[in-house]
Amino acid sequence: MNELDFNRIGQNIRKRRLECAITQECLANKIGVNVSHISNIENNHVKVSLTALVAICNALDVTVDYILSQEYCAESALDNEILKELQISDPDKKEKILKIIKIL
Repeated sequence: MNELDFNRIGQNIRKRRLECAITQECLANKIGVNVSHISNIENNHVKVSLTALVAICNALDVTVDYILSQEYCAESALDNEILKELQISDPDKKEKILKIIKIL
């Protein structure tokens, strides 16, 4: 069995946190840990626990699949993330997205 790439997982968390314009301090407060713990996860100084990972994903409004997508078949995780975004889109936006997909 292959080991999980916790460095990449930490990078994915950092990337999503920055996309959401959330500081490490804000994220730490949301999930009830120290700022240093978020930093240690992002910098691969500690392995993120499943409990912390789920809390982080909830706080960053992203699926665990998305953060772990490079650890297994990414296509299904990416599909799920796209579907999640589509579900919260208004009908006009969905129609535009469909047109773009058909063009591609």
